[in-house]
Amino acid sequence: MLCFAVAVIKSVDFHCQANNAAHRTIEISTKQLIVRRGQSFLLTLEMMRPFSSSDVLVLTVETDDWVYLPDERERQEYVMNEEGIIYHGSAHYITPLTWIFGQFEEDMVDICLKMLDVNPKHFRDPADDVSARCNPIYVGRVVSAMINSNDDRGVLVGCWGDNYYGGVSPTRWTGSVSILRHWYQNNCLPVKFGQCWVFAGVMCTVMRFLGIPCRVVTNFKSAHDTNNSLSIDEYYDDCGIQARETSDTIWNYHVWVEGWMKRPDLKKDNSYDGWQVLDPTPQEMSQGVYCCGPSPVAAILCGDTELKYDLPFVFAEVNADIVRWKRKMYSDSWTVGQNISTKAVGCNMRDDITNNYKHREGANANINVHVNRKSSTECQTLLLIFFGCINGQLQSFRELIESSAGQLDVKGRTEGQKLVVTDVLFLHQEATVINGQDIKLRLKLCNKDRTSRVMSIQVNAQAMRYNGKPAGNILNTVQQRTLLPGQGLQWFSFTKQVWSSRLDTVLGPAHVNREITLEVEFKNPLNKTLTDCSLTVIGCGFFRSDYVERSVLNITTIPYRVGLRSVVADFDCSSFRDVKGSCIVDVKP
Repeated sequence: MLCFAVAVIKSVDFHCQANNAAHRTIEISTKQLIVRRGQSFLLTLEMMRPFSSSDVLVLTVETDDWVYLPDERERQEYVMNEEGIIYHGSAHYITPLTWIFGQFEEDMVDICLKMLDVNPKHFRDPADDVSARCNPIYVGRVVSAMINSNDDRGVLVGCWGDNYYGGVSPTRWTGSVSILRHWYQNNCLPVKFGQCWVFAGVMCTVMRFLGIPCRVVTNFKSAHDTNNSLSIDEYYDDCGIQARETSDTIWNYHVWVEGWMKRPDLKKDNSYDGWQVLDPTPQEMSQGVYCCGPSPVAAILCGDTELKYDLPFVFAEVNADIVRWKRKMYSDSWTVGQNISTKAVGCNMRDDITNNYKHREGANANINVHVNRKSSTECQTLLLIFFGCINGQLQSFRELIESSAGQLDVKGRTEGQKLVVTDVLFLHQEATVINGQDIKLRLKLCNKDRTSRVMSIQVNAQAMRYNGKPAGNILNTVQQRTLLPGQGLQWFSFTKQVWSSRLDTVLGPAHVNREITLEVEFKNPLNKTLTDCSLTVIGCGFFRSDYVERSVLNITTIPYRVGLRSVVADFDCSSFRDVKGSCIVDVKP
């Protein structure tokens, strides 16, 4: 900073256009000076009076940069890229969702600075808050808290139910800009509604605007451990129906962000510098506030959970054991933390970063975990299958096997702690699921015993929300089958319809400041007329606000930025919601 009294300076020329172009912030503004850390810029000062060569002018420069990424390709991806992909679905069927971050939209300057100015820490001590904004650790925690509105004037209200009255369904959002603008233009009133991927997408926008490298990460089969026990307990009745909800849950997936920064506060010889987990979804309090992180990914991998911030909670999200109870049916240390995914650098491919967070189950790794973990076995089931002899005493298959541990030559074999079933049960899909086609599952029974076995087979399929909360039953059947010695039996097929949609297309080449036409194609899968239809289209450099159309599927616009740009369309009608498509447009000069 320049150490002058304000009265000494008459005017300042910030050379906004030249400086912003050199600092790659020209797309944000040509009228406001926006410069990046660690790079020189030009100012011209006009003084109130002349100075002589004998006068001493003091210039203090702080050169250390806690968020510097040495790889230019990574800087382009994690700071400069206005678009990205958020992965959702399930561990076996990962689906990409194009998300428009839009951190270079011009009003992002006022919006993001407003977010910092209305955070509770600023109200308590403005001077201390402003002086701490050079610290990305501090800023990351502030932004993580301000994206949700649970205990401040934050941006988003979370809702995980079915009633979105008074707001927008979380599945409808396709970008961050409209959310942030709505919050800013309505005097910092929270926007309704968001879920984990929306919270993460909005936080990534703010972090990239502030110059902190950031990426969105999806953890499939993500544990929510409320008591730091590192186990998720589930309770089932005799029919295989989840009997009651618990505070611990397994989410189909959970989305957070990683920010790149140094961690000199940990004093671990820089070993925990780099990617840090930050989670704006309001799950548990951290130091009395609904925020999470930054948690070093390297510390999660090593199990070093006694460090700042929130390491036990994040460690459990990728490493907790699942314990299912009727009596204790079995324990599963494999399911949680699968296919941890983020967008790859420089392309729209998925990058699996699971090995950054956890060692492969069963691998010989020396992990010093500073929490108590219960020993467990490895196994997984999607549908609960109960059967026993015809005497009417239903028994969990896992209980049946565990109670016969002394006769494993008949029932199965052990590999370490894992029980491998060899004679009775296999459950798998017939083929890969394709959008628009039925899902088929098949149960195989094989009797390797020397006597006939009369089996009572009860199958229950129960819907589950993506955050692990059980919903209604889909299927509940009971059948009896007799298995002769050496006989195999295939049984049970379950179908479920799913939807599909097509991508948008661009009619002709695109040039900046010239009108182009976008065509959105949609195929009606129903044998009835669709009513109350609306189409929402967004894209950085194409639309300065969300484009909503209710009558035509050809859209004209004038691109105002060059380069590869994504356009995302969302179609809604009375019969179904949130059918999405996207395309990439190369806008030429």
